[in-house]
Amino acid sequence: MTHPPTRRTVLMATGAAALLAGCGGSGDGSSGETAAGAASPGRELAKTADIPVGGGTVFKDEQVVVTQPREGDFKAFSAICTHQRCPVANVEAGTINCTCHGSRFRITDGSVANPPATRALPERKITVEGNSIRLA
Repeated sequence: MTHPPTRRTVLMATGAAALLAGCGGSGDGSSGETAAGAASPGRELAKTADIPVGGGTVFKDEQVVVTQPREGDFKAFSAICTHQRCPVANVEAGTINCTCHGSRFRITDGSVANPPATRALPERKITVEGNSIRLA
């Protein structure tokens, strides 16, 4: 003889499913780096003049942020926050900023400048040839 599920059983199952769906990826930065929309190697992202010295530019469609900490020194990082995988929003005052929960990352190396993120943004490889910045 089987018994119909109780209201408590249904609510617990529904809550667990919603919790799992809301969590998304593993949050370790290992998944989604090659998601649809990510830039393909060799494609030009920007001209060197487009990246401000001491700042940077977020390329949302390509999921990459390019910075120029010092004149002529270009860096690139994933534009997906390591905290809960929100896209970073902007680059200001020497940090790459995720407005979802307030994490900030240094433009020099992607390291955490302000939590809640605990891991640096993964570096992305770029090439700078002449005045062109491309994903490697």
